[in-house]
Amino acid sequence: MGVCKKQMSTNTINKKPIIYAFIDSQNLNLGIQSLGWKLDFKKFRIYLNDKYHVQKAFLFIGYIEKYKNLYKQLKSYGYTLIFKKTSTKRWGQPKGNVDAELVLFASAIEFNTYDSAILISGDGDFNCLIYFLLSKRKLSRILIPNRRGMSKLLWEFSKYIDYLENLKYKLGK
Repeated sequence: MGVCKKQMSTNTINKKPIIYAFIDSQNLNLGIQSLGWKLDFKKFRIYLNDKYHVQKAFLFIGYIEKYKNLYKQLKSYGYTLIFKKTSTKRWGQPKGNVDAELVLFASAIEFNTYDSAILISGDGDFNCLIYFLLSKRKLSRILIPNRRGMSKLLWEFSKYIDYLENLKYKLGK
């Protein structure tokens, strides 16, 4: 025991794990709105820090020029924004499918810079990412905006899931 202690640095013993959040902004936003309330992104960033000790929160979001002020505001709250070009759905609504970027950042680009990840989405397309993070012992939690909108593909990960739907008074505008 004494030999092992000498070999370990005090930094290793006292080191806090580096926790990153990877947020599917559209899934989060639409999931909360379907509950009849709006998420306060400033309160949510504080919540991620206080409850889960998230040092860096990546917000994957479709880029629309007219929302430049919103993006600036989100950055001021402490989010790191990762933009995706948007396309327009048939009925004129913008669509910024961020799934590929989120998986790329969590599994490759940022993978060696964090110890533990929190995924914020109820989208079953992230099933493969969850399996990957579990295999590497890097999945901390999955935060689901709305239980009713959650993919059945995520049910098997229930021991890692926390729901945001009952946090209106803590996180709502």
